Amino acid sequence: MENIDEKKPLAWLSSAHFVNDIYTGMLNPIMPFIAVKLGISMAIATVILSVSHIWSSLLQPVFGFFADNITRRAFIFWGLIFTAVFISFAPSAHNVYSLLIFIILGSLGSSFFHPQALGFAVRFTTTDVVRNMGIFIGLGTLGYSLGPIVSAGVTQFLGLGKMPFLAIPGIIVAGLMFFFVPKISSTSKQKTHYEFLTAFKDILSNRRLNILNVIAMLKTLVTTSSAILLPFLWKNMGYEPFKIGVALFGFSFAAGIGSFISRSVEARVGAKSVLYFSMISTLPLMLMFAALYKVYPTATFLIFVIMGFCTGMAMPVTMVMAQSTLPQYKSIIGGFINGFSWGVVAIVMSAVGFVAQAKGIIPVLIVITLIPAIASYFVSTKLFSLKND
Repeated sequence: MENIDEKKPLAWLSSAHFVNDIYTGMLNPIMPFIAVKLGISMAIATVILSVSHIWSSLLQPVFGFFADNITRRAFIFWGLIFTAVFISFAPSAHNVYSLLIFIILGSLGSSFFHPQALGFAVRFTTTDVVRNMGIFIGLGTLGYSLGPIVSAGVTQFLGLGKMPFLAIPGIIVAGLMFFFVPKISSTSKQKTHYEFLTAFKDILSNRRLNILNVIAMLKTLVTTSSAILLPFLWKNMGYEPFKIGVALFGFSFAAGIGSFISRSVEARVGAKSVLYFSMISTLPLMLMFAALYKVYPTATFLIFVIMGFCTGMAMPVTMVMAQSTLPQYKSIIGGFINGFSWGVVAIVMSAVGFVAQAKGIIPVLIVITLIPAIASYFVSTKLFSLKND
């Protein structure tokens, strides 16, 4: 790769990540209101949100393979454009079928964007990879946190029909990236079909990466289930869209702060302690939330925000450990950690919505936070007993 100053491309890639993830965070707080508009149940709405995560996440490793070998920047441009346009149009859909089409196309855009953006962020880095990855992931998380406020504000004060206008900023940023993100020259040859299968075999057979994927999935299970199910709980309690959006903003914003500071925390206490704390802390916090949400809503808002902070701390550490395990597959591994784990969790969430509708949202969330707490000791102990092979 030619000698390129890392600051400008990293700034633009991180900014584009921020903007892209604003759109990916817009649907959760307003889905209860879209469901009322279209006359669908919480369980069906949860399936629809799960579909969005599946299409935005499950295919990321595949797109990551091509992103590792096609150094043209098309994925980050068109990915952002698709996300901005189709997610913005989804809330104005007039039936469940058009809603699904908009969500699938918008989610595919996010699936295009993330692996190549992650791979480029690493390629352009010449100094502290963990710090730069923390900034990149942190800005994406902060963008995701703003999505609920943006969509909830438009929904409450302007109406769902005005949401398509929100596509304009994303289109503008995608155009600016074309001029400011440098091209990367590559002398590597296009991978063959055999090499494609070899890459996935190398990744899926690596025990260290398998454990890191499990950590990513458990962390994602907690954040996704909370972000999807709690808006329905709050709507049933009479909360307006903007108040729900603010709650989800606080959760995701705190997760972004956790990503930003994870590097300094890891330097003091070690990666093992960061991962262990992130996995086990959400259970007692969810139990406190369950005990207090009806009588002390302000206190439970703070508890919810702290949960976001705790889950966010693990992401940069997990990503860098995974990419350093098999560095020749940076974008593919980025697709696994940042995408595939979300897709697997989304498939699980398709069933969780029906269970929550039958058994209650709070009991389901307590069980979900119990899973990483139980797994934390085995996962962290086993992970750090393996060599970086």
